[in-house]
Formats: sequence, C-alpha cells, structure tokens
Amino acid sequence: MNHPKFAVVGHPNKGKSSIVASLSFDDTVAISNVPGTTNTKRSYALRVDGEIIYELYDTPGFQRARKVLSWLEQHDVDAHKKQEVVKEFVIQHKNDPAFHDEIELLEPILDGAGIIYVVDASKPYSNEYEAEMEILRWCNKPSMALINHIDDDDFTQEWKNALGHYFKLIRTYNPMEATFYEHKYILQGLAQLNEEWLDQMQHSIEIFETFYKKKIQKSAQIISDLITSALQLRVEHSIQGLKPTQEELTQTQERYKQKLRNLEHQAYEKIATILQHTHLDKELFAFPFEEIDLFSTHSASIFGLSKKELLLTTATSGALTGASVDLLLAGHTGFLGAMVGGVVGGLGGYIGFEELFKTKILGKRVGSYSLQIGPMENKNFPYILLGRALYFTRKLLHFSHAKREKFTLENMESYDIFDEKARKELEKYHKLFRSKKLSQEQIKEYEVLITQLLEQKIS
Repeated sequence: MNHPKFAVVGHPNKGKSSIVASLSFDDTVAISNVPGTTNTKRSYALRVDGEIIYELYDTPGFQRARKVLSWLEQHDVDAHKKQEVVKEFVIQHKNDPAFHDEIELLEPILDGAGIIYVVDASKPYSNEYEAEMEILRWCNKPSMALINHIDDDDFTQEWKNALGHYFKLIRTYNPMEATFYEHKYILQGLAQLNEEWLDQMQHSIEIFETFYKKKIQKSAQIISDLITSALQLRVEHSIQGLKPTQEELTQTQERYKQKLRNLEHQAYEKIATILQHTHLDKELFAFPFEEIDLFSTHSASIFGLSKKELLLTTATSGALTGASVDLLLAGHTGFLGAMVGGVVGGLGGYIGFEELFKTKILGKRVGSYSLQIGPMENKNFPYILLGRALYFTRKLLHFSHAKREKFTLENMESYDIFDEKARKELEKYHKLFRSKKLSQEQIKEYEVLITQLLEQKIS
C-alpha cells in the first residue's frame, strides 16, 4: 500500500517547518524565526516498525506568487487542464533562480502530494495571500488549510472567511502545544480530502494510535526496570578493618547514591529515545536544580508520600524497619560466618525519614573486609523515584518536536502523583521488588499499572 504524502506550503515564516516537525515527530527539522531558513524541499516520513505511515514535505515559502499566477493566467484553459499549465511552468522555469522557491514547493504537489496550506492567524488577512491560494487551486490536488497561531493576536475568523473560498477543509493546529488527540484530528481531516485516500489514511490512523500507545507502554517498561534495579542495587567497597571508618562509610554511601542517580539518568535517556526526542541536551535529562536532587528533602516533599500516606500505605505490609548492619565473618574454609546486628547512622535525613538502605560488612578472606550498601529499604524511596519518572515522561510527552528552546522541568510543586488506590497497588509490588520475589507476570502487571498512571497524567 502506497503511503500518503503531503506538501506543507505557504508564506515564509508562518510555521510550516514547525508543523512538519510536530506531525512527523522529528526534532531534526530546521526551524528558525529567520525567513528563508527552508530553501529546498525536504521530506520527513513518520515510520512505525519500518513502515511509513505518511510523508510530509517541508518546503520554502512563496516568494513571487503574483508573477507565477500572472504566467499561469496567460494560458486560457479549461479547469481540467490547469494542472498541466502548472507542470509546464515548472518545466520552463526549473533552472530559473527567480522562481527557485516556487519550483521547490510545487514539485512534490505535482508528483502526487496533497496540500497542507499554513497561515498564521495572529496576523491579519490580506489579499497578497490570494495569489498563493489561487496557484494551489490550479494544481487541482486535495488540500487542507491549517490555521497556526504564532503570537497572541487572533484574526481567525477573517482567515476562515477567506480560506473557505479555496479549501474544502480548514483546521486549527498549534504545533507547539498540540496533543496526541489534536494530531489525530488532523489526520482524520486529511482522510476526508480524497475518497481514494480514505483506506490509506484510515490505515495510517490505526497505526498511529498503536504507535502512540506503544510509546507509553515502552516508557512504562523502562520505568519499571528503573524501580526494580534501584530497589535491588548493592554497592561494595573494600575497607581496612572490621569496622568502616566514617570516610569509608561516606565514600561507599556516595558511590551508592551516584549509581542510583546514574540509573535514573540512563532511564530518562531511553525514554527520550522512545519518544523520539533524540536531540535534546542530555544534561537536561537530570533534574536541573540541586535542591531537587534524587536524595533531597525537596524531591521527597514533591514526589514522595507524606508520613501519614506512607504509614497508611505500608500498614498492610508490616512495620517500618530502621537501617541495620549485618556483620558476616568468613571462616578459613569459605564464606560461612555469623550475622550480628547493629546500627550505622545512615542518610535518612536526606529524604526526611528514619531509614534509607541496608548496610553490611562482608568478610572476603582473613583480614579483608568489604562494606556493602543496599538494597534500598526506605519505603518512600520507590515513590520518589517513580514520581520523578512519571513527571519527566509526562513533560516529555507534552514537549513538541517543533520546540527548539531548552526542555526544562518546572512547576513541580503543583504535581499531583498517587491517589490512595494507586499507592496501595504499588506497595504490593514494591515489597516484592525488595524481596526479589517478583515473577515475570507480576512485573508485567506492574508495567500495566505504570502505563495507567502515565495515561492518567496525559489525558
């Protein structure tokens, strides 16, 4: 089945490239406020599992529309022959630099692409656009007008009044803020342009819906893997004696925390790749403010549970336990030893609770010891880590591929995370994560739960 193709055309600097980037999920499209950034046509295909579901052509803006139309109107032909006149114009002026931009935008249309004509309704309508629209009408191709809003002023109604004379379908689309549902709405509009395209476009829409759901499901899988790995992480560090010095303890704790930060950062990179944001500044995948570090009290207050919520959530899974030290001494014949209890001052203050992670001293051989930190025992930690991951993914799902400003994480204080039902469901799995007793079926159930949380956040 041939995939649908569309040429995105219009006046310079009306948001054509932004619309191409948004609709193709491609953040490599060149976008600038400087007119003439796009000076040659270029195609961008949206591929899903190797299949192109549609292809968009980013094109230069009209430069000499009135002169082109004047040339066309010198040929007095019936309506069914007007497209042939446009083809003749392209052939005759192929190497004429004066009409370079017009040739570039007309060629994909004459090769079979439908027309998406873009206007900026934050600027008033004027009759200078009528030459462009009349040229497109001469091309005799299925066409849609997209009304963009680059600034705050709104002249939508006068644009609709004018566009209605030239286009059978008019839609409003802001590429900087468009949601999945608005994107789908545009595709449904394109399906109406041509009866011959209907089956193709319906097929494309079905693939597009599956494609988007898979992105969320794959992101949920990455988040699930992050929580699993983080809760089971252990870090070992050689120490000089039976009891670690404060410096040895601090160094091992910092290595442990840094490994957890790295796990989070790597998960965010994977999610960004899944969501096709491959050109964002990787440094911004980490939360950018020191006070919102994974182990900060600020992060706990935003993404974690309150003490009351934590007590209610974990009540069914046993009382909270403090950090402990298990001393494992190795005998001459191997690693068989006795375990004794003790207390080591942990880093509970970093996230506002009395417990953080388990600490052990392992006897490797006579006279050689290793300090082990982990796995994570703090009951609030998985909620902090999960809350941050859900927040990051939600923000990135809403971050348009047309945007070229920096991706930032902000307005976190207003972020509402888990209701009571979700907390209790999650705690069942977090307890199993810590005990390493999760089956593959339960891991899948946990992924489904995260998927549902993500879908709630983006609805």
